[in-house]
Amino acid sequence: MKKRAAVLLSIATVLTATVAATAPATATVTAAPRAGTAAGPRAAAPAALAWKNCATARYPSLQCASLSVPLDHGRPDGRRITLAVSRVKHTGRTFQGPLLVNPGGPGGSGRSLAGFVAASLPKAVAEQYDVIGFDPRGVGKSEPALNCGKGHFEPVRPDPVPYSAADERANLDRVQAFARECQEKYGDVLPYIDTVSAARDMDLLRAALGARQLSYFGYSYGTYLGAVYAKLHPERVRRLVLDSVVDPGGVWYEDNLAQDLAFDARHKAFLAWVARYDDRYGLGTDPAGVERAWYEMRSRLKTEPAGGKVGPAELEDTYLPGGYFDGYWPSLAEAFSAYAKDGDEKPLVAAYQRFGAVDPAAGNSYSVYSAVQCRDSAWPRDWNQWRADMWRTHTKAPFMTWNNAWYNAPCAFWRTEPLELPDVSNTALPRTLLLQATEDAATPYGGAVAMRGRLAGSALVVEEGGGNHGVSLSGNKCLDGHLAAYLADGTLPHASPADRAAGVDATCAANPAPQPAPTTRSLPPTATGNALHGLLGFRG
Repeated sequence: MKKRAAVLLSIATVLTATVAATAPATATVTAAPRAGTAAGPRAAAPAALAWKNCATARYPSLQCASLSVPLDHGRPDGRRITLAVSRVKHTGRTFQGPLLVNPGGPGGSGRSLAGFVAASLPKAVAEQYDVIGFDPRGVGKSEPALNCGKGHFEPVRPDPVPYSAADERANLDRVQAFARECQEKYGDVLPYIDTVSAARDMDLLRAALGARQLSYFGYSYGTYLGAVYAKLHPERVRRLVLDSVVDPGGVWYEDNLAQDLAFDARHKAFLAWVARYDDRYGLGTDPAGVERAWYEMRSRLKTEPAGGKVGPAELEDTYLPGGYFDGYWPSLAEAFSAYAKDGDEKPLVAAYQRFGAVDPAAGNSYSVYSAVQCRDSAWPRDWNQWRADMWRTHTKAPFMTWNNAWYNAPCAFWRTEPLELPDVSNTALPRTLLLQATEDAATPYGGAVAMRGRLAGSALVVEEGGGNHGVSLSGNKCLDGHLAAYLADGTLPHASPADRAAGVDATCAANPAPQPAPTTRSLPPTATGNALHGLLGFRG
């Protein structure tokens, strides 16, 4: 409990220093009126979906369809775009309607997640729902699918930490070129790639499914998307599950600064784990000494990238996934040890290819990520403010502050005007289930506490000491039990006195940390954890 308070206090300290300076140089505009209100035209009811078989070996019951929606919900008779949708149909006598699922991002494809969720829930629960996946506007098989900045992540990139003016200029050139190319290719679409528009798409999907209400299960950014939908249409929500919860008050600049602190803490936890197994990795028993060895590796890679591919930026990309899922720690530790102790580059290059290298599909994901985040809310447009905030945070959290800054920096140069943030506070919802690990780096613990305060009657189930991102359907039986009970009949936990005093409704113990494995291709501790985190991806 003390650790939770310390994490929240450290986040608040940085944000207090930052929020006062984050007023954007550009004006904001509000989102287009909601279709069907007095302020905007009503969209025609969508046609029923035409389902086709799209089974895979892993998900043999998967079906696919497409849904036409307005590009601009304020002009429902205008240009149309297409969303790719998937389904695993209910098989039980009891039918509770559609369960929409989203893996986060923004920019994550949800089509395969439907198969995963249907296969991972208890059969008695899954058979009661049509589990519905979808690629949000701009993503994956939806059309048009954004893809800006070909080669943006090609190695070797400039050092993210701009110790020299040349490195800073090189990084600025990269992000400005990316923002410029997106504008040139998709300038007519970018004003409509945002969370509110995606939430309105969800309601058209509900209508196309013939459902009066929908249930929703979102991970990561998907928690924010679900909260926005619930704000627009609380009467159409049957059940709402939010796993690894975005802080709705920090969207998105402040949330990223909070991430920097949390990822640094998680990286230190990884290094301490390496020190615990000195007999395996041979890097010493002192976590501080292991940390020095990691940063020495980073310095060496700046002058001589491993395999001509892994410099400091690529090294950080490779080790960032360890902050999302500790099942990757044995592989990452093997690569670290081989390079730092023996000078062997091959395992490090292999780890980069597995965890850090960007495949072609990621160009779409990153393009949508940028488009949504830059459009959703105001970002500072004065680079001097970014520089000051990043250096201030870097002194406390050197692992990925600057790497994360450059990942988001296109928003400093985005031409599409930002929208005003919706207030997701809600007193009209049925009771909602929130699931959160206390040491989650991508969506720090404070975000779940904040969301619980905004969604009246919501219940927060905490994985005490857990550090993974996306905690349900990942091998924790306690968390999965709460999820199954809620989806089965709406049952939520009754807080014990200790939990109530801690501001939560139930506590689950975290799964044990992984054990060292014999090879860099070792499997993580649970097959479901491996499958889930492959679907959720990173940065989302």
